Amino acid sequence: MGRNRGAFIRETQTLSHLLHPPLLDELGFVAAARWYVEGFASRSGIQVRLDLLSESERLPAVVEVVLFRILQESLTNIHRHSGSSLADVHLRIDEGEVSLLVRDYGHGMPPEVLERFQKVGGQGGIGLSGMRERVNELNGVMEIRSDSQGTLVRVTVPIPSKTKQQAYDE
Repeated sequence: MGRNRGAFIRETQTLSHLLHPPLLDELGFVAAARWYVEGFASRSGIQVRLDLLSESERLPAVVEVVLFRILQESLTNIHRHSGSSLADVHLRIDEGEVSLLVRDYGHGMPPEVLERFQKVGGQGGIGLSGMRERVNELNGVMEIRSDSQGTLVRVTVPIPSKTKQQAYDE
């Protein structure tokens, strides 16, 4: 029992770190994304090309958490469904908003799943619905394009401006 309990505790700790790595709070999205992608590539065999900001650029914590969850879910979907051996991840900040783009070069999503997602706004699958819900909570936009050349997920979220009190508290 003790040995099984120890393995369970280690697995739980590993899962906890994957879901919300301490790096996310300590150093931000860019550092956490680099760490996560390195482990993902090692576990999955999928090469991921990163085009991110400087690690010193931080976003509001709530935005970083949502972007991290979108990255995780997008890469998980690539691994499970796309058949792609390559993915690209880009992060851009422009005029008060941040955009995360995750692209694969696999066989694309089934047309009925993509159509249902676009028409109903999130019923393509549990992962897609969760992604859309997280983005909507931040008044953002999630776009998915998919064809026989691969799938592109683009999330654009406004960056909340700091209030005077928040700036003072920092």
